[in-house]
Amino acid sequence: MSPGRDRSDAVFAALADATRRDVLRHLSERGPGTATELAGRLPVSRQAVAKHLAALAEAGLVEADREGREVRYRITPSPLRDATSWIEHVEGEWDERLRELRRHLGRG
Repeated sequence: MSPGRDRSDAVFAALADATRRDVLRHLSERGPGTATELAGRLPVSRQAVAKHLAALAEAGLVEADREGREVRYRITPSPLRDATSWIEHVEGEWDERLRELRRHLGRG
């Protein structure tokens, strides 16, 4: 398996969880935040948020910056762009297959 595929697999696995998507949405809308701040905005405990942040960091979707005793998390957009590119590529392949099918059926 290629490193690129490993990365995209990790990104899609991380994004499969609704709470992780909520964490990313909050970071995207409000900027960097701590696990405590995020837990105050989400219906989960600080410990749960910390575990979700660890999974997001492992997938490369967030990075941690230490500020004194606090750890602030921010989104790293590159893996999301890679995932979007993959989705667009697959979408394009299917669009081409559908065009070919329409031509074959005489509807294109």
